[in-house]
Amino acid sequence: MTISRRTLAGLAAAAPLLAALPAHAADPRVKFVTSEGEFVIEVYPDKAPKTVANFLQYVKDKHYDGTIFHRVIKNFMVQGGGYDKDYKEKETRASVIHEGRQALAKGLKNQPGTVAMARTNDPHSATAQFFINVVDNSRLDPVIIPPGDPVPKFEYMGQTYENVPRKNLVNHPQLFGYTVFGKVVSGMDTVEKIRNTPTGAGGPFPADVPQKPVVIESARIL
Repeated sequence: MTISRRTLAGLAAAAPLLAALPAHAADPRVKFVTSEGEFVIEVYPDKAPKTVANFLQYVKDKHYDGTIFHRVIKNFMVQGGGYDKDYKEKETRASVIHEGRQALAKGLKNQPGTVAMARTNDPHSATAQFFINVVDNSRLDPVIIPPGDPVPKFEYMGQTYENVPRKNLVNHPQLFGYTVFGKVVSGMDTVEKIRNTPTGAGGPFPADVPQKPVVIESARIL
């Protein structure tokens, strides 16, 4: 096919305009350097925007530097980001609103390698602590509540409920699940090392604490 001079001239004229168009922004990535090796987390602001912004601000503030993985359960998950090597809990900002159902609707589930926010029984209590799923933890996914009030039929944890007032479901802490906001895209072998470290009692915790501290030496946005 022959390209005419007019076409070439048109392309040349359009080049400055094309160059001015913003390139597609890649999803942010954060590199964690730990005493057991390195891993990289990719986060998804289009799926859990407030959660991701909260997490990245903690990274920018170097909050995670010097913290430990204080809770490691081999067939469940590894959790960290809240305590230093002396088991002193670090100060945090205000908690972030729960975005689990929004993230789930966009495809984020508690599958192996995904990263979610830790929280208390209050769904909107997540601050800095996060965990990495090391198995399929679908039971931690938020539960989608069917339409209707009362909800005509509802299933949860293998049981069926009928004609449940909607307010009893939408605010039930367990049904919120946990907000997934990213996944490990490299260094899963490091996560496996952390997962398999011997655990026991440590600090204020009666169990599941690595007997050899697993320290986050640094966390930086790539």
